[in-house]
Formats: sequence, C-alpha cells, structure tokens
Amino acid sequence: MNLYNLHTNPEELHGFDIVPYKRPKLAYEIALGNPKMRQKLEPTIMKDSYLAYVYVRDILKRRWPEAEPYIMKRPYWAYSYAEHVLERPWPEAEPYIMTDLESIYFYALHVLKHPWPEAEPYIMKDPRYAYWYDRDILKRPWLEAEPYIKKDPYSWKNYKIWFKL
Repeated sequence: MNLYNLHTNPEELHGFDIVPYKRPKLAYEIALGNPKMRQKLEPTIMKDSYLAYVYVRDILKRRWPEAEPYIMKRPYWAYSYAEHVLERPWPEAEPYIMTDLESIYFYALHVLKHPWPEAEPYIMKDPRYAYWYDRDILKRPWLEAEPYIKKDPYSWKNYKIWFKL
C-alpha cells in the first residue's frame, strides 16, 4: 500500500522528497496517482524492467526510448515491449530475448511471425518448447530437434500425432 497516495498533502510526509527517487515501485505508485510528478519519477521507474514496461503500457502508451536499455535486459519484458509497444521486431533486444525459452517462443510467434533460426539452437534443447515452436512456427517436422523432443513423452506423443508420424 502506498501511504503517500492516501495522504491529502503527501509532500509533508517524511521522506517524500527522497524515497520515491530511490525505489522504483514507490515511484511508479506515486506516478499513477499524481500525474504532475510523473516526469520527475520516470528516471527511477525505468530502472525496474517490469515497472518500466507497465508504465509504458498503461500510462505513456507510447515508445519510451530512455527506458529501453533497462527493459531489454529482462527477456520477457523485452518481448512484451516489442509486441505491445513497438509492434515490430526489436533487434537490439534479441540477444537478451534469446536467453529465455518462453520469450524466444512468444517473440517468434507473435512478433517475428516466422521462424527465428538464430534462436533455434537454444529452443530445440527443451522438449516442450521445441515441440511448440515446431508446431506453431515451423509447421513441419523438425528433424534436428527430434532427439530432444523424444526426451519428453508428452511432447513426443503430441509431436507424432500433430505431424502424423
């Protein structure tokens, strides 16, 4: 709970002039309830990848280039920013996105909307993500990934059914 938002004159509270500039969550909560403070609090908010993404999505509703170096460091928020804010691929963030299997899968499926060969050596090693990537993005049997998919009975069974093997 943010007590600063409940107080009729939060500027009078102890720490109001210091704490929000050190704590991204508090800065975000104050910015939600106090539009006049937003610009001053943005440098603090952007330091948290998740809060920066949510701030862009829910408040700014536009690209925020100053926060992008922070957002891109967390793979899932980088993928989400590319899909929901940029609405296009984000090549600068791809090395970060490539470090997380879920983000690879969703980025290829929803942002690139085609196979992502550079990420395939990573995603093929996980049976379920390899199967889902194959089924939803490659849309053909992925022979190189089959040894990995076979390691998970659920994925292998569904792979064989899906591709009628």
